[in-house]
Amino acid sequence: MSLRGRVGLFGGTFNPLHNAHILVARTALEQFELSRVIFIPAGIPPHKRLPNGVTKEDRYRMVKAAVECEDGFSVSRIEIDREGPSYTIDTIRALKDDYPEGICFIVGADRLLEIDTWKEAEELLASVPFIIAPRPGVPLSAFREPPFDRASIHPLDMPEIDLSSTSLREMVREGEGIDRFVPAEVAAYIIEHGLYRDTRPVEARSTT
Repeated sequence: MSLRGRVGLFGGTFNPLHNAHILVARTALEQFELSRVIFIPAGIPPHKRLPNGVTKEDRYRMVKAAVECEDGFSVSRIEIDREGPSYTIDTIRALKDDYPEGICFIVGADRLLEIDTWKEAEELLASVPFIIAPRPGVPLSAFREPPFDRASIHPLDMPEIDLSSTSLREMVREGEGIDRFVPAEVAAYIIEHGLYRDTRPVEARSTT
């Protein structure tokens, strides 16, 4: 299946957005000749526990500041403004008719491997093609097995992504600079608003 001309939806907590996110989006845009990539920060991420003091608006504003001047990138508020947990299947259903050229979903291989914990997993896998970013310890052969053998899976041809937002938050908490790992706009926002100094998690929901 060709993905040429489709819109890539890149969902995630982006807490914070970092350079590897940008690299994945740029690689997907170019390798699969997408028309654009739309970053979709989760409002209430079902799987993750969020640090105190970091709001969904903070995460949205960091993404917006980092991508608004990048050709081919934009950001959506659809999950920020939606009440309740941010389920991927709901977002795809809400956006599918808006893009007659077709959509696909960009996600890390490690996250997609947990598809059985996502809301309406079988329907989700059948709904759109998936572009997956390679992650350490996740063999691509796993995506030739059920239930992925019934889905349209497109791995990115790029080095494994070994950078995480979790590690960056810990670095900030320890007083280390993260400027070389995040866009300049994100680094400035974190400093200006004093984010990630308190990393005690708030409760999160149980399914995606």
